Amino acid sequence: MIKVLVIDDDFMVAKVHAGFVNKEPGFTVVGVAHSSSDAVKAATALSPDLALLDIHLPDMNGLELLQRLREVQPELDVIVISAAREMDTVRKALRGGIVHYLMKPFSWDDLRERLKHYAKTYQPLNVLRDKELEQADVNLLFGMGSQSRRPLPKGCSAETMSLVESIVRQTPEPISATETAEKLGTSRVSARRYLEYLAEENLAQVNLRYGGVGRPERRYSWNS
Repeated sequence: MIKVLVIDDDFMVAKVHAGFVNKEPGFTVVGVAHSSSDAVKAATALSPDLALLDIHLPDMNGLELLQRLREVQPELDVIVISAAREMDTVRKALRGGIVHYLMKPFSWDDLRERLKHYAKTYQPLNVLRDKELEQADVNLLFGMGSQSRRPLPKGCSAETMSLVESIVRQTPEPISATETAEKLGTSRVSARRYLEYLAEENLAQVNLRYGGVGRPERRYSWNS
């Protein structure tokens, strides 16, 4: 579960933003702050993964607060949500290492799109934390993972493909379509479509297990 801290001086706006976040699967709001001092205290106590940060706060500019937050939580990610439209503000925010910059007013779909993009990047960071990275891994983290791939088969989703990739990467021994389906909560046929796609893209290799009567079982391992 991705823990979110909402930082906005307007009590009602903060409540609305928190409601938006809690509607998105995989996210939960662990705290709301209406000033920079409260935000620093909340970030220290709650260890959020992501902050939704307004630029205009009563006691400190949000860009200055961004640096303070990183001091107490170095791995904190930030999405700036602000009415500020000046190029200088946007440039400083980008140089501060934010994930996204979303201008007010915005719709639930606008925020949802950015949360989904963040989740897609956040998961591989955990999966790859303790391994030596290949160029393909770095491409994935920078949103370039699918540029050289064929389009997904009809009926397949990018979100499920990301989960299948994580399962294959994390499993120490070759895994079957049946075992993958159990982890995903989908059918064996559906899981195999994703696994075969990874094999065809040379991202996974197929290992044949012989035994008993009938065709050998196809098992998949990450092609590192």
